Amino acid sequence: MAKMTVDDIRVSGKKVLVRCDFNVPMKDGKITNDKRIVAALPTIKKLIADGGRVILCSHLGKPKNGPEAKFSLAPVAARLSEYLGKPVVFADDDTVVGENAKAAVAAMKDGDVVLLQNTRFRKEETKNIEDFSKELASLADCYVDDAFGSCHRAHCSTEGVTKFLSPCVAGYLIGKELDIMGKALENPDRPFVAVLGGAKVADKLNVIDNLLEKVDTLIIGGGMAYTFLKAKGYGVGKSLLDETKIDYCKDMMAKAEAKGIKLLLPVDTVCIKDFPDPIDAAVETVTVDADAIPEDMEGCDIGPKSRELFAAAVKDAKTVIWNGPMGVFENPTLAAGTLAVAQAMADSDAVTIIGGGDSAAAVEQMGLGDKMTHISTGGGASLEYLEGKVLPGVACLDEKL
Repeated sequence: MAKMTVDDIRVSGKKVLVRCDFNVPMKDGKITNDKRIVAALPTIKKLIADGGRVILCSHLGKPKNGPEAKFSLAPVAARLSEYLGKPVVFADDDTVVGENAKAAVAAMKDGDVVLLQNTRFRKEETKNIEDFSKELASLADCYVDDAFGSCHRAHCSTEGVTKFLSPCVAGYLIGKELDIMGKALENPDRPFVAVLGGAKVADKLNVIDNLLEKVDTLIIGGGMAYTFLKAKGYGVGKSLLDETKIDYCKDMMAKAEAKGIKLLLPVDTVCIKDFPDPIDAAVETVTVDADAIPEDMEGCDIGPKSRELFAAAVKDAKTVIWNGPMGVFENPTLAAGTLAVAQAMADSDAVTIIGGGDSAAAVEQMGLGDKMTHISTGGGASLEYLEGKVLPGVACLDEKL
């Protein structure tokens, strides 16, 4: 069922609590990448233009012992003021909902913007304790969730607060995620190809199982591929291997065969003897067939034949979802496989969806982000969405009638 969005509500004169994802990287108190702030601007500007009194909240980092100055959202307020061209009042309360917040909200006029302090300065936040949810809700008349990167967590600011405010709707960011990823998973243009990579099979057990119910082709690369290769009876040398998941991999290959789904594994691999230190240091490589990995070497990227095989499958697709790099993409020598998949998607006419996390980082690093249909703003959330899980921060939003 489709969720209500900011386009479905009237906010003029109303106080609107907006959960954003301002969990931006910081160094020495300065923001080093503000893409998450920029991503929130369309929803914020919409609410301002409609005469709402906009109260923003977010977490930043992982404060462990209550308030920590290095996790203050003050720099975010300053950056928001620059982008919006108007003051964003920062309510600097260690308790988040304190005297500063209450005074700032009481003084608001239509179109004003207030940013609360880091929600994780309150330990109740991650435990979804009702008292803090009520405090947050007491500031506002309605609620907008635009933090897809946090909507897989049932926290006070993402789920608990919705029990005390109405309506509760999605911002443009979450709306876009649900529209694009929802269509891809439930009614994709076919052929539908999913590309999975990353280090561990264990991280994507449910994703693989769920996607085998939906895709036409499943491509598996990255460190997780070696457990599949082991399940085929190949030696994998010192490559990443999860002995406890070999039977699972056998089951998934059998499931794919029974359902007539192509399950593509690397046919060759780029091997190294010693892992580079630092990660981007020069490293010597040997390329071998997937069934001929030397015992004293470790596979760290897909080889040229695999790149060609995977790219061909991507280019023939109408919908492609990608989650997880094909190798150690942080090292230029071991990034060719990840680049090949990214380039094939960039060159494709298909709907191309990047599932956040390392895949998003790789695509941006390679300068191909603007060639993709959609790059998810939430690695963990998109992964759980691909698993078929219900996201708490989405489930609690009001549905369109």
